[in-house]
Amino acid sequence: MAKLNQGEKMPDFTYDTPFSAGCVLSETVKKTAGKTALVFLRYYGCTLCQYDIHEFALQHDKIAGAGGQMLVVLQSDPAKLAGQMKEGDLPFSIICDPEQKLYRQFEILPAPSKEKMVDLKTMGKIAKAKANGFQHGDYEGDELQLPAVFVVDQALTITYAHYGKTVGDVPSPSELAALLG
Repeated sequence: MAKLNQGEKMPDFTYDTPFSAGCVLSETVKKTAGKTALVFLRYYGCTLCQYDIHEFALQHDKIAGAGGQMLVVLQSDPAKLAGQMKEGDLPFSIICDPEQKLYRQFEILPAPSKEKMVDLKTMGKIAKAKANGFQHGDYEGDELQLPAVFVVDQALTITYAHYGKTVGDVPSPSELAALLG
């Protein structure tokens, strides 16, 4: 268990999506000429996570235009997600980590309390999510889980590492595109 830092190699790992099993990160990053972002969120039922996923999907052309790709990591069960979406609904894959192995391996820790997991920016984002009709679904994983974002090149060298301080502390699609460019 160790925090990841810029300039280090991300350990390679095998993962499942809602629609395929046994995918390998080192093979996935080679599917693009550019960099790959791994965006660790909480779980699919989380209102804020649904909003972030929706915004990344809506503005995915910015990410693709930067020559990169992204993967979203959730603490959700792949079979459960497969029942909630169809393959191709999103322009990126979701890595399912219901046992939170990757979160623990990369020291992506939960907040110490519910009060410490939000700030004013997060509250604004939650209001936007609710105004757009997103509602809380099933709880999965650790409710206090904080996000993290890593950008890696094709050799799995980390070019950007960010551990979120609140649940809303993830780059916007435009910011992510700039990190991938």
